[in-house]
Amino acid sequence: MNPGHDSGVDELLPADTPDAERQRLQHVHELLLQVDPPPELSPELEAGPNLGLTFARRRTVVKRRAMLLLAAALVLVLVFTAGYAVGNGRNDKSAVPVRQLNLKGTSRAPRAQATLQVWHSNAGNWPMTLSVAGLPKLPPRQYYYVYLVRQGKIVAPCGIFRITRHRPLTLELTAPYPLEHGDSWVVTRPGAGGVEPGQTVLRPLKA
Repeated sequence: MNPGHDSGVDELLPADTPDAERQRLQHVHELLLQVDPPPELSPELEAGPNLGLTFARRRTVVKRRAMLLLAAALVLVLVFTAGYAVGNGRNDKSAVPVRQLNLKGTSRAPRAQATLQVWHSNAGNWPMTLSVAGLPKLPPRQYYYVYLVRQGKIVAPCGIFRITRHRPLTLELTAPYPLEHGDSWVVTRPGAGGVEPGQTVLRPLKA
């Protein structure tokens, strides 16, 4: 045994260990002696997992998942509500049409029918929604016209459209005129030689 060395370290080392290696290990040994012992385990941790801890952990996981699902559901509701409001583009007051007309096909289109809704004015323009079904397709470069009728006379156009498929069609139109009580609308198709307003194919049921 070399003098000046800690006997505890020397007993663990071979006799032929160089002095430099002995000094390095001695230094590590002294550092370890200065470190505080680790804290004692609580009785629960020392006893290990038990049924109560398992159920408590499971309840925490289930509660967290339920909160996440609830948050996701709320997000979906908000997105749906916002999308519905944007898609309609109207507030509660203007969600009710100012006027609604049911149109019936004339002898030139006996199977046709339509509904025309007039909405609240926006800076002098009256948005309209026309839902129509049963109109036949027209030849190329020919269109159906929507006309404003006042006191039994056609006075102004409100839009044109085409029928390309045999299925119902819904479109947005505009009446950029000051409306009066008793105003109504008809749908026409071109007359002979393309003359307008042409032939009436849809008119109000009470007209």
